[in-house]
Amino acid sequence: MACVRKRRGKYVVDWRDGAGVRHWKSFDKKGDADTFRDHVGQEARQRVTPTIPVSSTMAEYAEHWTRFIGPTVKPRTLARYSEILKLHVLPKFGKLRVRDLNRGQLKLFLTEKSSLGLQKRTVRNIQGVIRVMLNAAIEDGLIAANPAANLGRALKLTISKTTRQEEIKAMTKVQRQHFLATVLQHAPRYYPLFFVLAGTGERLGEALALQDGDLDLNAQTIRIARAFSEDGTLDTPKSGHGRTVDLSQALTAVLTRHLMTLKQDRLKHGWTDQTPWLFVTKNGTPLDPANVRRAMASVLKQAKLPLHFTPHCLRHTYASILLSEGVPAPYVQEQLGHATIELTVSTYGRWLKKKAPGALDRLDAIPSQSERAVARGSKVVAEGVYSQNPQTGGALQLPEIPWKSVEPATRIERATCGLRNRCSAN
Repeated sequence: MACVRKRRGKYVVDWRDGAGVRHWKSFDKKGDADTFRDHVGQEARQRVTPTIPVSSTMAEYAEHWTRFIGPTVKPRTLARYSEILKLHVLPKFGKLRVRDLNRGQLKLFLTEKSSLGLQKRTVRNIQGVIRVMLNAAIEDGLIAANPAANLGRALKLTISKTTRQEEIKAMTKVQRQHFLATVLQHAPRYYPLFFVLAGTGERLGEALALQDGDLDLNAQTIRIARAFSEDGTLDTPKSGHGRTVDLSQALTAVLTRHLMTLKQDRLKHGWTDQTPWLFVTKNGTPLDPANVRRAMASVLKQAKLPLHFTPHCLRHTYASILLSEGVPAPYVQEQLGHATIELTVSTYGRWLKKKAPGALDRLDAIPSQSERAVARGSKVVAEGVYSQNPQTGGALQLPEIPWKSVEPATRIERATCGLRNRCSAN
């Protein structure tokens, strides 16, 4: 346990950490000592057995942590974590022991980052990396509590649902139709790709990684099993696993024609079987995401649509139109590949159909005879709801029983008591 003692005019906090190591810290004011005692009290009460040295610094633990999570996260994610640690976290806390890092230091550090002009998103990512790494430190027994927990909310680094929804750029139904018509007229080679993006809600990397075998045109579905990153690395989709999405009849027809054209191009240009991609260049290689964005920008100019739309906005367009048309949110969640329904609702909540004309009138509607029969159960027989004999079709007549004349049963056999009332056979 942690306690406060007065010694030589100072207030000393005496405590043992989770590993049983004893510590002291002096304060001039008793209030400061009590506050610190409450802070370390949780660590003192929870005994842990560290799997790595308790004296590990932030730099030493960061190296251990990145090496440990390497096989479990995507290379791009690991590279981003390492970059944030190298540029922001370790220059400030690299020599500090993990056990000595406190919440006040982190709050001051993140506040300074914000004052230096870094975007709120960047500061939030820095806090997120520290929080995730210190969560791992808890599992390793280095610390008992995470000083970075909930700091994003305390410093207002998180983006509210309303703000996030307002930042989403999605086309209207009319704009979507006009955009696809313009693509077909001015960039027909990209028409199947943009129709897939706007008709399935796929991410650009997922669409560029589609292969012929992923299509099931008879069932009108596409299997999304892989995705290209910006640097051309082939990996699993963002969710970490594949999913199957449905196709409309119009998109199925477009893809059917596209497959025929693709087969003709393979024969014409002599592409080998090593080119299984659904959307390719004239050389049979996968399309470059940068070229797709440039093509979309050119189409937007031709269509006189806002230039802030990107290929990812077609994913937002897909979700927003479906939800505004009253499609159930769980279905949209599965199509988009979101991990939870909360993510779908928090992202696209402002497009949810919130009005239901005539719905309240159902409260006052008179239930039908069959509904009343189900609700009342066996009483309907006595009230004559089942007027027909289900076997003969004639009227089902039930004798009325005068309940007052019914006598209670007598001489009922007592319940047996386990094996003590065993019967003996003669």
